[in-house]
Amino acid sequence: MADIKKMVEEIKTLSVLELNELVKAIEEEFGVAASAMFVAGAGGGAGGGAGEAAEKSEFNVILKEVGNSKMNVIKLVKEVAGLGLKEAKEIVDGAPSTIKENVPEAEAKEMEAKFKEAGATVELK
Repeated sequence: MADIKKMVEEIKTLSVLELNELVKAIEEEFGVAASAMFVAGAGGGAGGGAGEAAEKSEFNVILKEVGNSKMNVIKLVKEVAGLGLKEAKEIVDGAPSTIKENVPEAEAKEMEAKFKEAGATVELK
C-alpha cells in the first residue's frame, strides 16, 4: 500500500502533458479506459472563490456538431463513453448532447482531439 501512495505522490508532480502521456501509455499497455481510473482522483488543487473558475480541473464533454462522418463519430462516442452502439447513436443523433461529465482536463482534451480528427466538434464546459 505504501508503494501505491508513493506512486500517487509522484503522479501529482506531473504536468498535464506528462499526465496525458502516462494515461495513454496505461490505456495501451493494459487495454483499459482512463476515465474509470482517474475520475475519483481528479481536481486535487486547493481552490475557492473567483480563482476556482480559472483553475477548473474537470469538464463536461459536449458533442456540438457531428460533421460529415457520422458513423466514425458514433464509434468514437461508443468507445470513449463506454456505451453500446444504440446509446452512442442516440447521443450523436441528439447533438448537441453531453458525451461524458466531470472528465479530468487531460482526458477531456484528448477526447476533444479525437473528435476533431473524426470531423466532429465538441465543447468542454
